[in-house]
Amino acid sequence: MHNEIQSDYAFKYDLIRNYLMELIHTGQKLKPIAPSAVDHNASTRITTLFLELLERQFPIASISQSLQLRTAKDYADTLNIHVNYLNKVLKDATGKTTTSIIASRIAEEARILLRQSDWSISEIAFCLGFEEVAHFSNFFKKQVGLSPLQFKK
Repeated sequence: MHNEIQSDYAFKYDLIRNYLMELIHTGQKLKPIAPSAVDHNASTRITTLFLELLERQFPIASISQSLQLRTAKDYADTLNIHVNYLNKVLKDATGKTTTSIIASRIAEEARILLRQSDWSISEIAFCLGFEEVAHFSNFFKKQVGLSPLQFKK
C-alpha cells in the first residue's frame, strides 16, 4: 500500500481502498462474531415492554396532550401483570423500582419542557399529569433539587 500511494497510477486510491477491503474481509474470516448472549425470557420481555410504554408517552408536543400512564399500577394493568411482579422484574433488571423509573422519566421531560418551551409551569404540570402545581413543584424539587421556577431561569 505504501508503494501504491507513492505511485503515479491514476486509480491508486481505488486500488488502496480494495486492498483495505480485502484486509478487512480476511480479518473477519479469522474470528467470526460471537453470537450475543442475550437471555430472552419473560423478565426481559416485560422490562422491554415497560420501557417502550414509558417512552411512547413522550415527547409532550402540545398543551392538550397529557400522560395516560402515571403510576406503576397503570403500567402493570396495561401489561396485564401484577404491580408487585412488575416492580420485582424491573428491580432485578435495572436496580430501580418502577416508581423511580417513571419519576425520573417524568422529571427528564419536565426539564426539557421547562428549558425548551414557553409554556407556563402550570401548563407543564397539567401535561405531566399533576392536578396541582404545588404537587408538581414538590415533585420537581425532590427529583432535581431546584424548584421549576429556579430551573427555568
